[in-house]
Amino acid sequence: MNSTIALQNTGSGSNANLVLYSFCQSSCSWRIRFALCLKGIPYEYKAVDLSKGEQYSPEFERLNPLHYVPVLVDDNVVVSDSYAIFLHLEEKYTQKPLLPVDPQLRALNLKVASIVHSGIQPLHMLNVLKDMEKMFGAESKPWAQFTIDKGFSALEKLLKDFAGTYATGEHIYMADVFLAPQITQAVQRFDIDMSKFPILSRLYETYKALPEFQASSPQRQPDYCIHNPTASGSAI
Repeated sequence: MNSTIALQNTGSGSNANLVLYSFCQSSCSWRIRFALCLKGIPYEYKAVDLSKGEQYSPEFERLNPLHYVPVLVDDNVVVSDSYAIFLHLEEKYTQKPLLPVDPQLRALNLKVASIVHSGIQPLHMLNVLKDMEKMFGAESKPWAQFTIDKGFSALEKLLKDFAGTYATGEHIYMADVFLAPQITQAVQRFDIDMSKFPILSRLYETYKALPEFQASSPQRQPDYCIHNPTASGSAI
């Protein structure tokens, strides 16, 4: 596992003991990188190469016996699972809040994030799709597209009375942090037709222009070139 200080997150002060175990192409890791960028929190990036099985190493298993990224180590506190990590960051690092005070909007953000985290992304994880193909001998991409379409349809209905510049209004919040990587993967990896989802499609264009989203993208992570040999050596 390689370690790099991710100082693109130029917040005030230093969090030298904040370490994120991440895989560049993991959308769950991307959510946390995006949140850290939005909050301006510097951290140490520790790459976990899932393609080489580094998530099964003794070092990583001590952090997360489930062998999933991301994992955040904050001094003596270890938090796994992107939903839990986000809430930890929100409670401890109160600068630039990513959950609204209004109870209705707060509940909506939690609900949207939960749909992505529990109802969409786990159903098209790479290991799940590989297991499906191995067990049933069928192409798994149509299944992934079905689950994403189902989730996106629900999200469109939830957001239709609230969406503005961002998912739940004019401020970027938790819903956006979870939606942005999910929509990107849906478009780039699973060829989802976003014309069926006009709200999510418009949000996607907004996210792509955000410097914090760009800085947290797979292409800007230290381990990107390892998994993309043709990528520019300047990727950070």
